Amino acid sequence: MTTRYKQLQPEERVTLASLRQQGHSLRSIAKTLGRSAGSLSREVARNGSASGYASKPAEQAASRRRTQARRLPKLHPEGALWGVVSHLLTWLWSPRQIARTLRRMWPDNPERHVSHESIYNAIYAHPKGELRKCLVACLRQSRNTRRPRSGGQDRRGQIPEMVSIHVRPPEVNDRVMPGHWEGDLIKGAGNRSAVGVLVERTTRLVLLAKMPDATAESALAAFTAKLNDIAQPLRQTLIYDQGKEMARHRELARNTNIRVYFCDPHSPWQRGSCENTNGLLRQMMPKGTDLSVHDQQTLDAMADLLNNRPRETLDWRTPAQVFRELMQGIAEQASATIH
Repeated sequence: MTTRYKQLQPEERVTLASLRQQGHSLRSIAKTLGRSAGSLSREVARNGSASGYASKPAEQAASRRRTQARRLPKLHPEGALWGVVSHLLTWLWSPRQIARTLRRMWPDNPERHVSHESIYNAIYAHPKGELRKCLVACLRQSRNTRRPRSGGQDRRGQIPEMVSIHVRPPEVNDRVMPGHWEGDLIKGAGNRSAVGVLVERTTRLVLLAKMPDATAESALAAFTAKLNDIAQPLRQTLIYDQGKEMARHRELARNTNIRVYFCDPHSPWQRGSCENTNGLLRQMMPKGTDLSVHDQQTLDAMADLLNNRPRETLDWRTPAQVFRELMQGIAEQASATIH
């Protein structure tokens, strides 16, 4: 087993100074402390003074030397790298996305590489104030504690002719074949405004639809319009929770030629991609705010912001990149079929 060197501790310096004053040799003191005589010799030479060796000045000298020898952290507030990181934080990129993007931008320059944990530490190391508050607000979970998820009886009523997620084709779970979507509704203050959310499971592409309210009629119109903007091969299935806004799911299936399945009650993990996306969207559309102020152009810009973020699950490519590749593949396959 390899022996690791350990710096002299304050109590060892006290013992060293005391025994030196009593006339003990460095070799005998080394045996007492379980140290090498060479280590004690270097300690006395480095941290002693012309008047002799004393524990307190020696400790101060050693601490000062360690501080002077320490390099500035990569994410020093006045460093260039922190400027890049803080700018990407304002784009609502996560620390992990930023860390991986830095490696791709400067693959041969380790000085430009930093871990996502270091980014988190740099944010929370800022003294309390407006700057720290702004940085924390850029993170997806800006709260110190999570709100407990309470259960309870489902009072939403049953949706007629629901088809359970458990009869959905098993290949959907693998996220290999594109065209399978997850849907949800995020609501504004007093449930008086809503935005429809669609997330493609393979590419994580996000579509947002403006809705005047959270009724089944509005959901039908909004989701029909958004899904019909997508090429038919990429409209296979849609998974949704048992919200009453999906009461007209049969019409949605006919209008878009997509199969609609429903999650079990209180099972958000069955739509994990959509739940994750909702959390990101709440940074831009906080709970308790009026969502009707966002027109469709603004919602499309929010979706673009998410679709151009690198994702770990996509090997740090963006959903937009992966979706474009899929569309190009479909176009090439159609062209080859025609010819």
